[in-house]
Amino acid sequence: MGKRQSRPWIVSDELWSLIEPLLPEPGPKQVEGRPRVPDRQALCGILFVLHTGIQWEYLPQELGFGSGMTCWRRLAAWNEAGVWDRLHAVLLTELRSKNRLDWSRAVIDSSHVRGPPAGAQKRPQPGRPGSKHHVITDGQGIPLAVSLTGGNRNDVTQLLPLLDKIPAVAGVVGRPRQRPDMLFTDRGYDRDKYRRLLRERGIRPAIAERGQPHGTGLGTFRWVVERTISWLHGFRRLRIRWERRDDIHEAFLGLAVCLITHRHVQRLC
Repeated sequence: MGKRQSRPWIVSDELWSLIEPLLPEPGPKQVEGRPRVPDRQALCGILFVLHTGIQWEYLPQELGFGSGMTCWRRLAAWNEAGVWDRLHAVLLTELRSKNRLDWSRAVIDSSHVRGPPAGAQKRPQPGRPGSKHHVITDGQGIPLAVSLTGGNRNDVTQLLPLLDKIPAVAGVVGRPRQRPDMLFTDRGYDRDKYRRLLRERGIRPAIAERGQPHGTGLGTFRWVVERTISWLHGFRRLRIRWERRDDIHEAFLGLAVCLITHRHVQRLC
């Protein structure tokens, strides 16, 4: 994905120009006499947590991010306002306008995210089986949609929800595009029911079959989603499910997807 900056939590002017118009208006001032932490600084704090995996209470105050609680609240509010979904759609539109989205095929897969070590949380939740990140990408590995489920959820249950979550992407003359021509999956999605449902949506299924020998050639297409999952887990906060609330972990996941998509946009510049 190219050379990374040494401090990836610093928000560039170009990225901020895309995010700022999407942010909701700030709520009423909560503490008299204390100035509100600027949104851009709070976003840098959120990115610091996402990249380093540090706990909110240990966010370095000397870097000017504001407190961990301030950044946490800002992340929750922005996620509730749909900022990351809208930013992702903007970035995909930019890629499509440059003819850089490969709609000829999409690829879907999932990865397991373990819960925190025993005793690592003040209020541990025994018995939680971790979580799963489900990802669908275009033929190049550009993320089109992601979802979060419990660790024991069957992968195939997320096939149609992920397809439905792909935004309608404009960027060229004509109707916005939302459906790939083909969908590649591994054996975990081997169900005749879903092959039929994909065909009904005009999508040709390419699903590996159980009991068949390896070497079908499908792996030459599926590796791109595995690389994208690797990019997601390059963000340390996504390697372990620390958040008790689903929406906060989903917010980190959505933000990471935007950052990965933005890197693809930067390659056009």
